[in-house]
Amino acid sequence: MYKKHFLRLTIKTLGLYTLILAITNTAQADAIVRSWNADSGLGLYETKEFKLNHGSCAHCASTPQALWYFNQETIAVPLIWLNNFNPLLRAQDDIKEWYKTSKTPTMPPLVWLGSPQKANGILSADGRTLTTADDAIKLTLTPKIESNRSYYNSSSTQYFAGRNVSLRGKIKQDTFLVKSIWPSDYNLDLAKLPYQPLNANETLSDLIRSSNGGANVSFSARILYKKPNLTSLSGKPVLSFVLNGAQGDNDEAHGGHFAVATGRFGPHGEWNDWLVNNFYDLGTVSEKGIIAATLPMESYQGDLNSGQSWYRPSYMLIAVLKNERNASEFQSAINRVMHHFYRQDFLLQQANANCAGISLETLRSIDWHIPILGATSQSKAILALPYKIISDMSLESGLKTYDYLSAEQTNLLPFVAFKAIGNDLLNRITHNKTKSQFEANLADDLEAIIYVHLPQYPTSRAMGLAPVASVEEYIARTPADISQWKRIPLGPRIFPETLKDKNAPSEPLRPAYNALMAWIVFIVIALFGLFKLIRASLKHS
Repeated sequence: MYKKHFLRLTIKTLGLYTLILAITNTAQADAIVRSWNADSGLGLYETKEFKLNHGSCAHCASTPQALWYFNQETIAVPLIWLNNFNPLLRAQDDIKEWYKTSKTPTMPPLVWLGSPQKANGILSADGRTLTTADDAIKLTLTPKIESNRSYYNSSSTQYFAGRNVSLRGKIKQDTFLVKSIWPSDYNLDLAKLPYQPLNANETLSDLIRSSNGGANVSFSARILYKKPNLTSLSGKPVLSFVLNGAQGDNDEAHGGHFAVATGRFGPHGEWNDWLVNNFYDLGTVSEKGIIAATLPMESYQGDLNSGQSWYRPSYMLIAVLKNERNASEFQSAINRVMHHFYRQDFLLQQANANCAGISLETLRSIDWHIPILGATSQSKAILALPYKIISDMSLESGLKTYDYLSAEQTNLLPFVAFKAIGNDLLNRITHNKTKSQFEANLADDLEAIIYVHLPQYPTSRAMGLAPVASVEEYIARTPADISQWKRIPLGPRIFPETLKDKNAPSEPLRPAYNALMAWIVFIVIALFGLFKLIRASLKHS
């Protein structure tokens, strides 16, 4: 009898202990973990302008086309659409006209948050715990996407051990499921940054190419230009230009990647919540889970599967502004572009409308006259078309080569786009020549230019390199035999016919087709002329 009574008492005591422990763990988790909107900023916007949602929601204030891509993802949807914006407005025939359709501020179709919660603290040596001064929470990593060839490993744990980090993820019971990692020591303190303008013999290219792209070089930042009266970065709006390097395990990715971000510095120099406008091919399924989207910087760079910092080094130029008008105008313009992109009113094209081309043409459409460099070589493009068709026994190979050699270089190559923007900004410091109101505002508002180097996070993946700066450099870096290229095959993403706008403009004719038709006409005329010449020769013989 006494044994039964003791057993019941023990069970009750253990149950009470378990309940107290669960409450304690939950309280500790609540002390560390915050909601996605606990901080007030999301790019240039306030978090209160958005509502947390899931891509599969049936009645979200967004276009069905945009939601389709994020069916299984956590997103933030702008509230203003419910009353003030019609996302189904039909596109005009010309992409540049789309950018100028409306001068009223336009919100993004959605923001790809990826996670509903955030956490800050110091990572333990084994990477399994996040601690603050008073609390701790257990961590586990989001699973690796099956198609992702590399992932977080022991070298990653060693890299982040003991560092203060910002995490995005989701609490599950007493464990935080980590989706992205961002080092808080990336915060920028103006007083601690070296003032180091480019010297007479130094260029932006030199910064990027140092240490072969600097994949495993430490994080660094330097001020290239600063007005004397600028004393703090806190609250300052920015236009930021991101160049991601070449992957070390993919010969099709030596061109790198390009994106433009907007936002404001936090009170301690934080910039992890800036919004990056990332254009990727919506017609394929990325092996890392990347989807074209507007998303926070710490997700763009630090998502465990899709983050750029996990597979290549990156470089940034930050234009620090005293007024947000130019950054806001760009963000409104690129939001409209993203609306049309999701609706498939135009498609990403690797040569003429890729990540760099879409971004730069948007900037040009709001009257920033970023210099145009022209084609790599129009004559080489014309001659290479038939040569590649014959040598590779592939029509597509010839067409692609023509497109690359004939494309505007700043629109084709992220490295060239980055340099063109950076040099234009630096030239405005000394020459201050303006052709538009946007440029006049930029010259007046520009308070500093900061260069930032972001190393590649160590994982099981090969280290990346600096991106190529020309078609010739791309050819030199890759094996001559295309069958020897390191490739990552991508599966198709089939967009539902029911979501397509039947009145949307058709895709413009590929430039290579005009050249191909010219060659066909030339060959026909040449053969006809040869035939007549032979016939005339036979008559006289």
